[in-house]
Amino acid sequence: MEQTVSTAVDRTTVADENQKTENILMSSKPLHRFVQKQPRSLGIVILMFGCAEVLMGIVLASDRMKSSFMLYIPFWQGSLFLTCGVLTIYTELHPSKKMVTICLAMYVVSLLGLIDSIGYRIYLFLVYSHPYIMISRDDYVNRDDVYIHIVQVACVEGILFASSLCVFAFLIFLSIIASFAIKSTHTHQIIVQHIVMHPQREATSN
Repeated sequence: MEQTVSTAVDRTTVADENQKTENILMSSKPLHRFVQKQPRSLGIVILMFGCAEVLMGIVLASDRMKSSFMLYIPFWQGSLFLTCGVLTIYTELHPSKKMVTICLAMYVVSLLGLIDSIGYRIYLFLVYSHPYIMISRDDYVNRDDVYIHIVQVACVEGILFASSLCVFAFLIFLSIIASFAIKSTHTHQIIVQHIVMHPQREATSN
């Protein structure tokens, strides 16, 4: 009876130690450290910004004033945001080195596109700051209507510009943690070994 109880205790101890070792190994994996940053939350935010970019692009498409629609920025940039958001959410749900690599590639492409769009929108703000340029090129009759319309378009571009800056910061953060996850794939595993000492059983003769 004593041996049975001791064997059960030994098995419980070994199971607990194996579970602790497994938890330590799991926490030391770089992909799990990437998931622990909760990129899905940022992916949802980027997804929302992408939807707003596309919707604002539809509004700018129906306007004949000079805007970012001339380079189709809201559509291709919104598509990049949507792609990055979906990939980020999927990668947290199904983490793998391949998916993290794909996400990192999309982050880099989106960052390059953001640099282009941010630069062009800064140029648009400079143009909007000189309304007489717009008046001389458009066939408006009332100058007050021109100023009001310029302000409206500038507000839309300003909102998209601010959202682009936010997404730019999010993508930089995601690129950093994704690159660390890929570079740290070959990590040293931590093996914890515990030796449980049992007191010697008294001799049956005693």
